[in-house]
Amino acid sequence: MAFVLDASVTLSWHFEDEARQSVRAILRLAFDHGVVVPQHWLFEVSSALLKGERRHRSAAEDTDAFLARLRDIPSETVAADAGQIIDVIVPLARAHRLSVYDAAYLDLAGRRELPLATLDGPLSKAARGVGIELIDGE
Repeated sequence: MAFVLDASVTLSWHFEDEARQSVRAILRLAFDHGVVVPQHWLFEVSSALLKGERRHRSAAEDTDAFLARLRDIPSETVAADAGQIIDVIVPLARAHRLSVYDAAYLDLAGRRELPLATLDGPLSKAARGVGIELIDGE
């Protein structure tokens, strides 16, 4: 079954100091079952990768190779229109004290009735609070 993938898990695949065995298992699940991501996911991931380059955590060629590998993961990108953002995602962010970006992952998982893969503590807590299954890779 596909699942919603957030940037925290995705970035842990690239930055070795953030990698854990469980996130490697999530990577295998992503290739096997596919992922669903909000439209901002690749912007968020790419921005963090470039920040990592600037901080000398990785080289440009490593970023490019990683992005090419992400392209191979079966994925569906879901856009949210202005009404969805204003009427659902912003109130969800407010209610759970999340960023609007993280609330978009939460909303997508809830709307699609899909599990969520995240390493973000507040997002995990919010997901559990609204009954969304978490993918831990175990």
